Amino acid sequence: MRSSERSSILSNWRIPLSDLDYGPEEEEAIVRVLRSRWLSMGPEVQAFEHEFAALVGVKHAVAVANGTAALHLAYLALGLRAGDEIIQPAINFVAAANMTLAIRAVPVFADILSLDEPTIDPQELERLITPRTKAVVVMHYGGYVCRMAEIEAICRQHGLAIVEDACHAVGAQYLDGQEHPLHGRKAGNLGDVACFSFFSNKNLATGEGGMVTTNRDDIAEQLRLLRSHGMTTLTWDRHQGHASSYDVLVNGYNYRLDELRAALGRAQLRKLERNNHLRGELVAAYRRHLSDLPGWIVPFADYRGDSAYHLMVVVAPDQEARTRTVSTLKEAGIQTSLHYPCLPDFAVFKGLRGSGVEKSRLFARRAITLPLFPTMSMSQVEEICHLIGSVALS
Repeated sequence: MRSSERSSILSNWRIPLSDLDYGPEEEEAIVRVLRSRWLSMGPEVQAFEHEFAALVGVKHAVAVANGTAALHLAYLALGLRAGDEIIQPAINFVAAANMTLAIRAVPVFADILSLDEPTIDPQELERLITPRTKAVVVMHYGGYVCRMAEIEAICRQHGLAIVEDACHAVGAQYLDGQEHPLHGRKAGNLGDVACFSFFSNKNLATGEGGMVTTNRDDIAEQLRLLRSHGMTTLTWDRHQGHASSYDVLVNGYNYRLDELRAALGRAQLRKLERNNHLRGELVAAYRRHLSDLPGWIVPFADYRGDSAYHLMVVVAPDQEARTRTVSTLKEAGIQTSLHYPCLPDFAVFKGLRGSGVEKSRLFARRAITLPLFPTMSMSQVEEICHLIGSVALS
């Protein structure tokens, strides 16, 4: 039985928005940990960190409890503090902005480039930078890497740190001409520090869990301290006899990843390249069927990089067409979503700097996230596209 068929038994959706590619490999990983009788952070986490760092091409990968914890620790390790301004995209999951408030810094929301390219507009950085600006968060929307060459040049000129929100982009590669130093690097190896999420709907899924990557030794040292209460040694070190006691150097947190999720992550990591390729084939099929619908936009049509293909998003001609399409798909048992509402319009961010993000607001009113997962069939894509076409041409 296909994974997508199994999920239909467990949900109300005939075609869900996402689904897990789990099988004997994940079962074996869990059993391996259970038989080891060691559940907290230990050898599986260490192996997962090593393997993930090799994938991304960075010196350091630090496993953490979730993607939100990754963002929080990234901010702290960079020394960001109360009153600092952090420029970030208005189209993103709320975690990056919430963690900005958590450290009592100020989120400053930047507009996207266009409905066809809903990533942060580099020109927005020039408009929004003030003496209080200390960092820029870039979010590789849907698995498509931002315009990093332009962003990196602006941030270098103004002395700003770059935080990659790479939660959509595990395995994605930046391609921007052979001459640029960032050309050929993976997402997670394009800024000062990068954050990944392994939530259940991600390309690499462990339920919860995350990773922080960096090439900076100073940041990595802070990350490892902060994720486990600022302690100089961990339980696994003491269990192995490598230490008998510990000191506490900073005010830290319990953001550790456990062995079970690390083992799942390692199994998922081995499937990542294949599954990202399968996602890409499905996206190509969506494009073939949807690109000629009058008034509809399939973002990233001219993208030159190697995407992770995390999301399949279409932009309807207007809000009414979006509503009718979502309703039609729902009646057919097909799940959709919205990635994302415009952040400055949430009540918690009212009064913050969020003016001039009209492209983001327009995108949020018209975007539809369609089902996309590696075990999805081409016939399912064709059915979804047929239904969308029936609405678009009615």
